[in-house]
Amino acid sequence: MLFAVRMGVDLPRDLDPGVREDLVAREKAYCQELQKSGRWPHIWRCAGQYANLSVFDVEDNEALHRVLWNLPLFPYLTIEITPLVQHPSDLAAGGAV
Repeated sequence: MLFAVRMGVDLPRDLDPGVREDLVAREKAYCQELQKSGRWPHIWRCAGQYANLSVFDVEDNEALHRVLWNLPLFPYLTIEITPLVQHPSDLAAGGAV
C-alpha cells in the first residue's frame, strides 16, 4: 500500500548539539535502511523548509505506523499522511491512451 507522507521537523533551538547530531545521524541511517528494503522508495526535500515529502510502500496502516514511530526524529515531527490509490488514467498502470 502506498502512502504520501509529508514530515516537517521542528527541533528545539536549545537542543544540545551532540544530541542533535546523534538524532540526525540515526534518522539518516534508519531512512537509508528503509530505502534499501523498498519500504521508503521516494524522498524529496521541500525547498526552503526543514521538511520532506516521501512515499512509503508498506503492507498496511499499522506497518506505516510502526515505521513512522521508529523514526528517531518522530517526537519532533509534524506528519501528514495521504493514502494513495492507482488512478484509472495512469498510463504506467495500463490506463487508457
